[in-house]
Amino acid sequence: MAILKGRIKKILFLGLIGVLSVGILAGCGAKSETSQSGLTGAISIDGSSTVYPISEAVAEEFQKMNPDVKVTVNFSGTGGGFEKFLVKETDINDASRPIKDKEIKKAQESGVEYTELKVAYDGLSVVVNKDNDFIDYLTMEELKKIWEPNSSVKTWKDVRAEWPAEPVKLYGPGSDSGTFEYFTEEVNKEAGAIRVDYTASEDDNVLVNGIAGDKYSLGFFGYAYYIENKDKLKVVPIDSGKGPVEPTPETVENGTYEPLSRPLFIYVNKESMQRPEIKEFVKYYLTEGKELIPEVGYVKLPQSEYDNQLSQIGE
Repeated sequence: MAILKGRIKKILFLGLIGVLSVGILAGCGAKSETSQSGLTGAISIDGSSTVYPISEAVAEEFQKMNPDVKVTVNFSGTGGGFEKFLVKETDINDASRPIKDKEIKKAQESGVEYTELKVAYDGLSVVVNKDNDFIDYLTMEELKKIWEPNSSVKTWKDVRAEWPAEPVKLYGPGSDSGTFEYFTEEVNKEAGAIRVDYTASEDDNVLVNGIAGDKYSLGFFGYAYYIENKDKLKVVPIDSGKGPVEPTPETVENGTYEPLSRPLFIYVNKESMQRPEIKEFVKYYLTEGKELIPEVGYVKLPQSEYDNQLSQIGE
């Protein structure tokens, strides 16, 4: 978890100044000793804050072996990232949901061809303050009651009669987030449908700090951010009809943490893929790079899925 701690602390620090870059270049002396690939150039990545820790970790390790390649990783949310990707501002878009029909249309209009690659699994996590001593689990129906548009839930007593009459403080991703899209579709049965009186942010650390600062708060975000902050947050098991299930690497991989388990993606511009530094980076992402996925709090795909996607890239 030390690697994860560094990744997410970096998001918090660099997010304050609005620029997140992992373009760490080796010193001149080290460069001559370690640069053996002959690769040069720059790779631009944006998109999901959920996928960010994976791409940031892969980028950092890739640059150690290829110090003449600068990889810059930012996060503006899945939707915000697609806006840049579809006008060719970036080479790769991190996404915590599949590309939408309207984004596909935009790609066609802009002449952007892309390859969709699934890279990991995530268990979208519902969390409360560490000191919360009354929530043992939530049903999907209760989640909907809390988060649906025009919700009547004002206090925890409105959810269950035996819970305290304390105001519910809610935190969640903003509308550019793929996590927001996925959660609202699964919980409220309509993507984008949600009550408006909650604290929204594309920076998951803002959500973490908000929930950690209020005993009666609740929020949701990717599993990695819960793992990094287990000392001040408590994850809520979710009952979708088969009993409460907590997100763990095992329940996410085997699908028993439903319906909040989901795949994570990167989208690669096919024109960019013709550049050797990007092709090699993507190949690294799906081979050695994938071994970093558990270290940053997510779940690897079966090897057969990586093999199938490598075949899309070619030699």
